[in-house]
Amino acid sequence: MIDIKAFRENPERFIRGASDKGITIDFARLRALDDERRSILTALEARRASQNQLGKETGLRIGKLKGQLKAAAAEARGAIEVELAALEAAPLKLKAEVTVLEAELANVEPAWHALLMTVPQPPAHDVPKGAGSEQNVEIRRWNPAGFDPSRPFKTNRGFAPKSHQELVKALGLVDFERGVKMSGTRHYVLSGMGMRLHQAVLRYALDFMADRRGFRPMGVPVIVREECMVGTGFFPAGREQAYHIEELRRGGGHDIFLTGTGEVGLMGIHANEVIPHESLPLKYVTSSTCFRREAGAAGKDTAGLYRIHQFDKVEQVVVCRADDAESRRWHATMLESVEMVLQSLELPYRLLQCCTGDLGVKNEDMIDVECWMPGRGENGEYGETHSASRLGDFQCRRLNLRYKDEHGKMQFAYALNNTVIASPRILIPLLEIHQNEDGSVSVPEPLRTHLGGVEKIEASR
Repeated sequence: MIDIKAFRENPERFIRGASDKGITIDFARLRALDDERRSILTALEARRASQNQLGKETGLRIGKLKGQLKAAAAEARGAIEVELAALEAAPLKLKAEVTVLEAELANVEPAWHALLMTVPQPPAHDVPKGAGSEQNVEIRRWNPAGFDPSRPFKTNRGFAPKSHQELVKALGLVDFERGVKMSGTRHYVLSGMGMRLHQAVLRYALDFMADRRGFRPMGVPVIVREECMVGTGFFPAGREQAYHIEELRRGGGHDIFLTGTGEVGLMGIHANEVIPHESLPLKYVTSSTCFRREAGAAGKDTAGLYRIHQFDKVEQVVVCRADDAESRRWHATMLESVEMVLQSLELPYRLLQCCTGDLGVKNEDMIDVECWMPGRGENGEYGETHSASRLGDFQCRRLNLRYKDEHGKMQFAYALNNTVIASPRILIPLLEIHQNEDGSVSVPEPLRTHLGGVEKIEASR
């Protein structure tokens, strides 16, 4: 959620930010509703102040007049009764005015709040402008020794590559047909070494973040209340991507939703809390199952493991002080962790600076990591495997996650998140890059510990 005070002071920043992201917001209506709401609140504050003042001033006067009334001569009683009636009527008049204003506020505030919640976080000043992913800007590439994605796979390795669909079938790693039989399209069954390899990459990534990068491992719910989805910025804009469990209709206390990333649970931990500033930054990592409906993705990447409804992900989150420079440093550090993991697995990749039109509602900056997938497209393509985002105070405002700085001033914290690894999507480049001419797949050294020392996946396993 944006800072409404900042919007009032500089509405053009938010209008321009929404336009750059390709998001249409009725800002004229938002300003009108905000003006109306502020006017009502000002009037309410004045009436309530008058009520308090009147209570202090008239209590004693009414008591005194009632005493005088008892002892007053007949000719004096009328004037006392008139004054007494006026004093007794004043609080009732104010109460009625407060009731009317409260009703007006109740009529305006929901529309104001609903519209405010749709306003996106403006892009950072140095994010390149663009309409969509086609205008993203490549930052750098990394390739393992002896492999160059700009040359055909056969030139690199001496034989024509198989796609991951061919490899998993030949090696007995994934059963797509039975997955579809049980759950429909975009589902699968991991089998044998397929399941073990899936678990190995997740465990390796989690241990890497905990042991080598100092992140605290957390196990968080993947079934959450709507407040968590709203608070992390996945609602209202991304509502159609979430699986909705309608508990209210079945007599439950509240509806719940399946999360599409561990970020939701990690950020929800400290909702409505004030974090001691000396505890910052919070560095959390989780491994969780994720669910996405992939609404609007019909006919796109339908084959194989690339775009599926259920997967597992190791996600890192940082909550830091409200400082842009510190946020940028953590962004670089989180990306460094990802690059270290991918380089240790010897997977070619590139980093892309996302343009304004590819940021989404909540991000002020985002860098995608794409791994080279030899079986993708005609001659291999890069495919997205990671995203690293800076969100400023957007999520923390919505979650009411704050801290007191060194001077005792209350601040909304800044948040960042980044995929460490997501599987089984990462198995696509892992299998395709490390395949051998005989159809086997070599296991990168860091994963062997989690596979009982297995160095090569073969059809017999």
